[in-house]
Amino acid sequence: PNRKGLGFSCYNLTKNRTRGRLEELVSAARLALTSPGPTFAQAQSYYAQKHEHVTSEKLCRAQHELHFQAATYLCLLRSIRQHVALHQEFHGKGERSVEESAGLVGLQLPRQPGGKGWEP
Repeated sequence: PNRKGLGFSCYNLTKNRTRGRLEELVSAARLALTSPGPTFAQAQSYYAQKHEHVTSEKLCRAQHELHFQAATYLCLLRSIRQHVALHQEFHGKGERSVEESAGLVGLQLPRQPGGKGWEP
């Protein structure tokens, strides 16, 4: 098999995951209204060092492990961002009225009949 092509595709895959992680760190920093900070710089330098060296391994287990860790960390960052967004949108704001609760799930309350002879 052509290992050279595999190494190149592994590098591109890691590069894309690294870019995704760095984008998540920037979006997390925007949510917190802070700068990306040292985590961003550490991640950027770590992955730049890891993938710009030549190896003589027949199987790139370390690269596969790094891909797995990269995918897991990217999933964690995205999940945290989505959790925060959902929490902000649906977080309880105290007691809701029956009408508001029905409206949240798309229901309408029946209307009370009015007019002569109706007692509230």
